[in-house]
Amino acid sequence: MSQEQPRRPESGEQNMSTAHLKEQPNPDYNQQKEPIKYGDVFPHVSGELASKPISPQDAAMMQTAENLVLGQTQKGGAAAVMQSAATKNERAGLVGHTDVTDVTADQGVTVAETDAPGRRIISESVAGQVISEYSRPAPLATTTTSAITKDAVTIGEALEAVAITAGDKPVDQSDAAAIQAAEVRATGINATIPGGIAAEAQSAASANARMTNEEEKTTLSDVLKDATSKLTMDKTVTSEDAEGVVSAELRNNPHMATYPGGVAASVAAAARLNQEQ
Repeated sequence: MSQEQPRRPESGEQNMSTAHLKEQPNPDYNQQKEPIKYGDVFPHVSGELASKPISPQDAAMMQTAENLVLGQTQKGGAAAVMQSAATKNERAGLVGHTDVTDVTADQGVTVAETDAPGRRIISESVAGQVISEYSRPAPLATTTTSAITKDAVTIGEALEAVAITAGDKPVDQSDAAAIQAAEVRATGINATIPGGIAAEAQSAASANARMTNEEEKTTLSDVLKDATSKLTMDKTVTSEDAEGVVSAELRNNPHMATYPGGVAASVAAAARLNQEQ
């Protein structure tokens, strides 16, 4: 009895098979085993911070600080470096999206500008350690008003920063309460202003609570992206303002916690930056 011989694949089939094998990724190839730490990307960092992983909310905090002080996230600045590292850590499953490093949460991040002849020196710090320092040309005399605005962060600017750092978060009651507290302190009016950002936030929070589809919910970015223009009055953020906003967010959060990069965190960061200025 003859035994059927295995058929040789045609040349085209062989090429397709070979190509298919080549396209299959090796799951073990170049897989990230350890999180990127501060000491890996910022060589001057030392002590406990150097061994800490860079987390997404660490990057969000630095992004908020850069936006508040410098007007935008700086290309090649600390926030960009931290965001890149945090994204890789998160994709590798080594940190969570809402994770924040303990020393960063305790001691915060800062961005400071120092005037020098013809230029400004920018120093960016995490937990009291300078991780990035660079300079940029000083603004012309005609931009003095803009420079003053950046030096003293307002409540409206702090709220607009939230649209960047936590913009995708659906608005809930704790956000609405924090936004209302911020509006009261910015305007001096101890009531919800019809058509204002607090009224918009409260309406969004109530509507979101009834929705099951996350994609249809109103986000912080929807409410706060033009916060400065929506406020009838604005003012420089103080530590007292920050305490009031933080307290409002905490009271209305079932876990008694503020959201990393959210309303309370941004206003608190602005108050800290103003105090250091």
